[in-house]
Amino acid sequence: MDPFVRRLVERLFEPDSGLSRNRHFHTFDNAEGKLAMRISKRLRALAKDIDDCHREGGKPTASRSTDAKGKVRIEIGLARLKTHRTTTLDEAEYELLLKLPQVKQAF
Repeated sequence: MDPFVRRLVERLFEPDSGLSRNRHFHTFDNAEGKLAMRISKRLRALAKDIDDCHREGGKPTASRSTDAKGKVRIEIGLARLKTHRTTTLDEAEYELLLKLPQVKQAF
């Protein structure tokens, strides 16, 4: 992952960073900024599902993929929806996901 994109995603996760998409539209008006927003939204949605799973008494699992280098497979069981969510993240995305407080509690 590009270091600039990674830093943008990290700043988007910080509640007191002062970085907002509306106020800093010029930052997100290029390919790297759009990628950072897409990654941020995806990881936030995944973090919410992980938190929901944890609150329902489930245990999300993360495993390194044997066939694809640098990939992490995450499986989440959502009892209220009677479904499972499986997603694959790059190693860098997984590291960013683990920085979110609700994810730290679940793993």
